[in-house]
Amino acid sequence: MERARLSRYGLLSVTGEDARAFLHAQLTNDIQSLPADRAALAGWCSAKGRLLASFVVIPMASGFLLQLARDIAPAVAKRLSMFILRSKVKVADESDAWQQHGVWNAPWTGPEVSWDGETVAVRVGEGRFLQMGRQLAEAPTASEEDWVTQEIRAGRPLIMAATQDQFVPQMVNFEQIGGVDFRKGCYPGQEIVARAQYRGQVKRRMVKLPAPAPLQPGQDFNGGVVVDSAGGEALVVMPV
Repeated sequence: MERARLSRYGLLSVTGEDARAFLHAQLTNDIQSLPADRAALAGWCSAKGRLLASFVVIPMASGFLLQLARDIAPAVAKRLSMFILRSKVKVADESDAWQQHGVWNAPWTGPEVSWDGETVAVRVGEGRFLQMGRQLAEAPTASEEDWVTQEIRAGRPLIMAATQDQFVPQMVNFEQIGGVDFRKGCYPGQEIVARAQYRGQVKRRMVKLPAPAPLQPGQDFNGGVVVDSAGGEALVVMPV
């Protein structure tokens, strides 16, 4: 079993009695029906259907935790709060209050989301899970780059400041990994996302490519745009 301390991710809390309905109306996935022992991938889009953030949505007793890129967490928390209006919801940036680890090559026998006091484990792939808590005692055995390499191999994109507002969800294959529900109701950009799906208007797609030199998100590479890169591998949005 390998374990890495993760600094690239931030964490938002969305709490209050209207938290579920609020997130359901904002995100690309079905949050209304999300059970307590399941997590969901979801995107938050602009009115033009471009991803402003990618989330792992984790249910908790008082609402939800949203894992996202740390470099956009404060701005996303502020912008999400603008849409609360009269809803009984509070959005807070909890990035500094929680520690996060990525664990892989690990056995998993429990539910997809498992809480133990103020610590939660969230399965994100075969033998791979996230661990989050106020204090995590286990010592890392690997680097964060090792974890990012695992994410790249699994084809899981992370929207960061350098790639915000560039891609409709299908460009980063979000619908293929369960991040979009086309049967749910409206959300920002929903009409454009649906049109891209049903009218075949996706002209670019994310692929895995070898990266002989270190690449940065948002960088041009081989005619495409880098989404993420680590360990000599990269996710790149390329023309179809």
